[in-house]
Amino acid sequence: MTRTTEPDALAASLDRHLMRVGRRRARRGLPPPQVRVEAPGFLYRSGDDLPFHAASIGKLATTALIAQGIEAGRFHDDTPVADLLPASELAGLFRGSRVTIAHLLTHTSGVADYFEDPTTSGAPFIEQVITDSDRMWTPAEMIAFSRELQTPVGDPGERFHYSDTGFALLGRVLEESSGRSYEQLVRERILDPAGMGDSTVWLREPGPGRIAPAWLRGTEVSGFRSISLGWAAGGIVSTTDDLARLGVALTDGTLIRRETWQRLAMPLNRLRPGIHYGSGVMQLRFDGFMPLLRGLARPVGHLGSLSTHLMVDTERETSVVLNFHDGREMSASCRTHIRIAQGLAGLPRRT
Repeated sequence: MTRTTEPDALAASLDRHLMRVGRRRARRGLPPPQVRVEAPGFLYRSGDDLPFHAASIGKLATTALIAQGIEAGRFHDDTPVADLLPASELAGLFRGSRVTIAHLLTHTSGVADYFEDPTTSGAPFIEQVITDSDRMWTPAEMIAFSRELQTPVGDPGERFHYSDTGFALLGRVLEESSGRSYEQLVRERILDPAGMGDSTVWLREPGPGRIAPAWLRGTEVSGFRSISLGWAAGGIVSTTDDLARLGVALTDGTLIRRETWQRLAMPLNRLRPGIHYGSGVMQLRFDGFMPLLRGLARPVGHLGSLSTHLMVDTERETSVVLNFHDGREMSASCRTHIRIAQGLAGLPRRT
């Protein structure tokens, strides 16, 4: 049985937890995490309000844009990518020719991941991001990295393999099918309709002069031009409030139909224990982290490699946004998310 928790008691409990987290992080030179939690009659914030790099949470914007294209009939789940992009752009990326939009959305196309997969020669991508900090990565260069320095990991539909390259290709599909840049599409069809006035496609349109610190493999990279690497695979800088607005707009019919969101969020594969994947959308299953957590809600949204979270539970009308600033803090961020989920489960249900 879940113990009932009053909102003030939950806020105090989270304050104590985050104070302990902050002390541990301070010893490593990390700032306090940025936290926003909302439920009916409850709003909790902790940490500063600096904009931060949302990393792969930005995949939700690309997913929504693709869903809008499907709803409008410009293409379909089963449309071959070869019908939408030049053959020269796709050459060498796949083992087969029948890669579809759905394959890219579900990470089952077999294309390598430019961000984390090994290379056949030369330095890995992440190493280049750190050592060549002033490089502005173009979408063509990111896709070419997989074409020229990596190999496909399987046939289309054969296996799940998380791939930023696949989402870069979805960004190009959006551009080719609309005649507009990815940045324009995100601004006009995602950020503005969702009321995300403090968000931007980082380094590709005007943005804030400074963002929150971010560590990649132990290097603070928030000021690097090379973190332009995200683009359609996760290139949005945002705030906790704006990401909460994105969660609402994705689920209430503002950006895509409610039934479309439900279909996208339906889990199809397991990324790792506790994290499942649908079509461009993740689901957290806390009992996958620890069996004793069975019974907690299964929120959906996305996580990012800098230990960023945006997760929503439409049934309980809750949202959780976290930024732990550092890819090495993913386990710690998930422990905090578990603490939050346990507290939210104890709040009185609205009647």
